[in-house]
Amino acid sequence: MKIYFLKLDIVFSTENAVFNSDNVLYYGQERGGRMNLRKIGLRNFKSLYDVSFEPGKVNVFIGANGSGKSTILEGIGLLSAAMTDRVDSAGLQRRGVRLSASSLYKSGFRGISRQRSTVDLSLEWDDGDRSDVFRYDVHLTTPKDTDYWKYHSEAFFQNGEKKWGRSNRSNDSVRQNNNYIGFFLIDDDETLSTGRRIADYFSSYGIFQPNTVTLRGTVPDPNQAVPVGLNGGRLAEAIRTLIHTEEDELFFGDLYMSDILEMIDWAADISVNSPKRDTINANIPTTREVIEFTDRYMKESARFTGYDASEGALYVLFMLTLAMHPQGPSVFAVDSFDHALNPRLAKKMIQIFCEQILKHEKYVFLTTHNPLILDGLNLCDDRIRLFAVDRDEEGHAMITRIRVSQELLDEGQTLSRLWISGRLGGVPILI
Repeated sequence: MKIYFLKLDIVFSTENAVFNSDNVLYYGQERGGRMNLRKIGLRNFKSLYDVSFEPGKVNVFIGANGSGKSTILEGIGLLSAAMTDRVDSAGLQRRGVRLSASSLYKSGFRGISRQRSTVDLSLEWDDGDRSDVFRYDVHLTTPKDTDYWKYHSEAFFQNGEKKWGRSNRSNDSVRQNNNYIGFFLIDDDETLSTGRRIADYFSSYGIFQPNTVTLRGTVPDPNQAVPVGLNGGRLAEAIRTLIHTEEDELFFGDLYMSDILEMIDWAADISVNSPKRDTINANIPTTREVIEFTDRYMKESARFTGYDASEGALYVLFMLTLAMHPQGPSVFAVDSFDHALNPRLAKKMIQIFCEQILKHEKYVFLTTHNPLILDGLNLCDDRIRLFAVDRDEEGHAMITRIRVSQELLDEGQTLSRLWISGRLGGVPILI
């Protein structure tokens, strides 16, 4: 029996950094062939009784509080764990999934006469180079006497034909006795090679929710990851990798530093240094490296760290780091993308963020409550997709893709106004 390790946490430094002809940062060599995600299905998971959607590269979910937006991100996290890890509390926490009582993971709606015994997940994709379409199905039983979710059954399909599968009724003792581990990890069947590639692609998935104190570096991140933690830990170290000079021009990743400073309009300079007595109070806990800013309105000697900077500035740097860092996840989510950003900055930020996600060929799933985020989305680009999440009469979450019709465009109204007026869905009916 082979065990396939799908993720390695790599310690890296700027000495190994290389920028290609497009100023895209990578290490040693560029990443391998990309996958195209085609469809994600989530059944019997919390409020997601039976939903599916076809993702783009950038996927933005809007909806009322409690409609199920965050649950969608968690369902994808559960799928990531099933493909690449043991499904248990530790595996779910590493991905930012909220831990619930076992009975609450499954949909418990009143109108269901017979509840399904498993949480059912599926992913459909192609490898970007061929016409073959692949699908992974997994049916999980929620924990009972242990912390582990049990694999009730799994299957791998190619062009609709089942190539591999197992269930708890299988006579194969290797497969049956390892029903707490996904088969991508334990089976060396050659037909699973493409499946292991998509599993590797999903292995670093996490739901990022940065908070101010962690971004400032005064508290440790409980969910550490590479290059930054789910709550914003190690941001200074990640930024150090991205800041570089080329032909006397200062860059942040593949963006001119001047473009970053336009968004953080009060800052004249951004750097990463060791903490100093004259920039941070000795009573403040800090990390080995800190982000330093120079305020354009103050004397040049008046430098200060992220501890004293606005949280919006730190949030901008965090989001751009996720989008362009060479060791960043290929697939990830951000819950409440508009956190800490004023409306105009949020609009500008989503525009640049989308450009970087597309350039670096990543996938991201976002939730937002800020209407101006929508005005920063180019929905004429099919890689950028907007979804409304609503609850039907029985409470089941529904996902509807919002397409911009020519009729709506001819009206000349912004997407933010259309959303607020209730014409896009994803808003509560208030009496």
